[in-house]
Formats: sequence, structure tokens, C-alpha cells
Amino acid sequence: MFREMRRSKQQLPEEECIRILTEGKRGVLSVLGDDEYPYGIPVDYLYSKEDGCLYFHGAPAGHKIDAVNRHDKVSFVVFDNEEHKEGDWAPWIRSVVVFGRIRIIEDTDKRLDIVRRIGLKYYPTVDEVEEELAAAGHRVAALELTIEHMSGKLVHEK
Repeated sequence: MFREMRRSKQQLPEEECIRILTEGKRGVLSVLGDDEYPYGIPVDYLYSKEDGCLYFHGAPAGHKIDAVNRHDKVSFVVFDNEEHKEGDWAPWIRSVVVFGRIRIIEDTDKRLDIVRRIGLKYYPTVDEVEEELAAAGHRVAALELTIEHMSGKLVHEK
């Protein structure tokens, strides 16, 4: 169903893909948007090693939510920081592409747990996360992406 990587010598092992997803801060979530145009949106996210899913948060209404409600197949891309090796002008870049199905988390307890875990990844303190949840947690949506296919690639354009 999913294509094999054409340049297989550049393929990253699954463990490296998971490391990049775990350590990454932002990625691009692509959905099938209005009039079937692809819609890619930069997002904060959380990769959960416990269940192998990706989680996102955001407003409970808008282009992204409308697209998810229409069509649950999505892709998500993350790449790490460029690495420059001494004497080499071309950067080395690792990226991960995920394909899967996304859903809105309806269960309030799970939704708040996911939003809290995302907050803990980005906010400097637990207190700030809890303050934000108290103020806005009731109006934040959470999304769960179940991974169906994942591939990673090391690129060196030289």
C-alpha cells in the first residue's frame, strides 16, 4: 500500500525515526482541505512511546478540524536541525514522514491529559501548564494520529 523509499541507502532505521519524533518540536500536519486542496499546517506535537501515536492540540473549530471531520487520512513531517560537518558546505538533514489516520479525542479526561502532556513538553514549568489548562483547557481540542506507515531519510545534498 505504501511506497518503498526509492533511495533506500538513505533510509533511517525505525529507532532513529522514533528518536526524531520524540525530540522534535514542530512538524507539518497535512490534511485534505477545502475543495480537496492539500492543507499543511505547522504544529506543536507529542509523540507517545507508550502507544506509538502522535498527538496535537488546537482550536476546536477551523480549517484543520473541518478537514479532519471530512477525511481522516493525513501525513505528518518532522525534520531535525541541519548538521554541518567540518569542511563540508552541504548540510546533513534527517526527516521523518508519517502516514496515518487522525481523530478528534472526545473523552474529556484523555483530552486534558494529552493537552497537559503537550504543555509539559513546551512550557518551562508545571505550574504554567496547569495555569493554562485552568484558563483554556475546556476549549482546546486534542487530536490523535495513529501511525500506519513511517519512514525516515538522511539527506546530504552534495
